[in-house]
Amino acid sequence: MHRPAQRDQRDQCEQRRPLEQREEPARRTSRLHRVALVCAAAVPVMLVASGCSSDSGSGDDAQKEAATSSAQPSQSASEKAVQEAAYATLPKPCDALAKKTLADLVPKANKSGKAGASNESGTRGSCSWDSLDNNGVKGSQFRWLNVSLLRFDSDAARGEGNELAQEYYVKQVKDAQAVEGAKNARTQPVSGTGDEATAVRYDLKKKEGSFKQQTVVTRIENVVVTLDYNGAGLAGEKTPDAADLTKAAEKAAKETVAAVIAANQGDGTASESAAPSKEASKSASPSKSASKPASGSASKDASPSASASASASKKN
Repeated sequence: MHRPAQRDQRDQCEQRRPLEQREEPARRTSRLHRVALVCAAAVPVMLVASGCSSDSGSGDDAQKEAATSSAQPSQSASEKAVQEAAYATLPKPCDALAKKTLADLVPKANKSGKAGASNESGTRGSCSWDSLDNNGVKGSQFRWLNVSLLRFDSDAARGEGNELAQEYYVKQVKDAQAVEGAKNARTQPVSGTGDEATAVRYDLKKKEGSFKQQTVVTRIENVVVTLDYNGAGLAGEKTPDAADLTKAAEKAAKETVAAVIAANQGDGTASESAAPSKEASKSASPSKSASKPASGSASKDASPSASASASASKKN
């Protein structure tokens, strides 16, 4: 009996409350519901915006990488810029000098010469001659001549040949200046022979006698010519004059340069003069085979051949 009465009493009290107070819980509940809906709708929008922002950044990075790659020249394109070598072949070393020249420098030598063991046609080669002029009890005059040629080909991976030939030229000159036991060494430029030429001369004492050594190194475009010439008076014979030997060696070097030019005539790759070229071409880099030395070191070149030494000893 009391419960219905209490419920009626509560209803009456509720009815007596102001309308605003009775509506407030309902409005609060409605606002919370709307906020929840707005928040729920905002979450997917934020996720979509975040995803678009991330994709946009990745696209920018890809575009930057593509632009950088296209701006850099390809290695193959830069390698193709190497120019062709000026000289494409070499003369046969044993045919580089005229018979008259050989008769003056090595009068008693076999004019056919002795070809080097490492000769490679058109790329490298050497030839030597030795002469022993026996004057009986007065002694003997000995002469030894060696001509070496090395050609550098254009090579995209290694650079331009005339530049590499120039490096080899410098090395050959330094080797000639650094021969062990050399005395009274003297170095001088040689004019009118190739693009650049240097003569190195010195005295070298050996068991057979005192030798006068001349080395003339010449570069013409992508070819380096190294000419060694020495002489000695054996068994009491007079020692030859170094200046005369140097002059003869320079003449032979110039003739060898002319032979290089002649071997390349007709293919449009060489000038028609043994004098320095008007403009050094920017060509070549040595081929793999051409990177090996064409002959032995300068100290070996300065020595007479074993057969010549033995022959000279028999005359003592």
